Amino acid sequence: MNIKPLADRVVIKMVEAEETTKSGIILAGSAKEKPQVAEVVAVGPGGNVEGKEVTMYVKTGDKVLTSKYSGTEVKVDGEEYTIVRQSDILAIVE
Repeated sequence: MNIKPLADRVVIKMVEAEETTKSGIILAGSAKEKPQVAEVVAVGPGGNVEGKEVTMYVKTGDKVLTSKYSGTEVKVDGEEYTIVRQSDILAIVE
């Protein structure tokens, strides 16, 4: 099943959190921070959203930083995704 976002929505998949610190200490599951880096899986068409013209700046495959608790989490075919508005994306990571 594919997810096709509408308007200014973007489907992202969170990148796995680091399991070890820089000094080599292995972290327990509860000690890991929620990742804020994600990969863009699908992008809506943009267009006229709430009376304003929206141009989409992100594209499939981009790595992005998102607000910590933004978006709606969904599970499709056993995979977890988050659907956010483009305005909830803070930056593209290069």
